[in-house]
Amino acid sequence: MNAPDKLEEIFRLQEQLNKRIGVDTAHMTDEQRQQWVLNYCRALTQEVAELTDSVPWKWWAKYQKFDKQNARVEVIDLVHFLISIAQVLEMTPADFYDAYAKKHQVNLARQDSGYHTKDEHDSKHI
Repeated sequence: MNAPDKLEEIFRLQEQLNKRIGVDTAHMTDEQRQQWVLNYCRALTQEVAELTDSVPWKWWAKYQKFDKQNARVEVIDLVHFLISIAQVLEMTPADFYDAYAKKHQVNLARQDSGYHTKDEHDSKHI
């Protein structure tokens, strides 16, 4: 028996988790989608703050220690919310991967060119 695709499994697990709290992305109105993208963006902000607190960002404070284990947990919390946003935006695992791969190519091109000027059109094809 083949193991499931890991990205597909992550999307399946996240959908299941969200449904447990009453968030069904398959049956949202546009207004609900807008609200949930905002909710998840706010959650991401908090998770980034928690990740920041896992590293000694106060360079003048000697008491801080790097909490690598907690930093890893916070990264996973970020993924939970990112996948939730993707689902609210009606992205499938294939959509997510394809958009990532296309954006990766844009980023490589930006690095190669020195990214001297912003081109708002270089990501329109994603």
